[in-house]
Amino acid sequence: MKKSLERDSLKERFAEATRMPKDVVLGASVLTIIGTGELYIENYRGIIEYTDVLVRIQAKGIKIKVQGKNLQIEYYTNDEMKIVGNIQALEYSK
Repeated sequence: MKKSLERDSLKERFAEATRMPKDVVLGASVLTIIGTGELYIENYRGIIEYTDVLVRIQAKGIKIKVQGKNLQIEYYTNDEMKIVGNIQALEYSK
């Protein structure tokens, strides 16, 4: 575990030193929210749970929970997805 933390810290310092985007170097997720009706998620690992009021996504090292009403995954690929509906809350957890 300690070795993994050291490796992640080294990658983060590398990203900062080279001014490269962290999503490229670290594989971090990128979330883009447009108003309360659209959410784009890039660099995710999988869908954990999907209902019309809750979408839970596994990303690298975190889980992303989207709560709302009439939620739908409009599309998804191996790299990105778009969630639409009335988005009311966004939560991160380990």
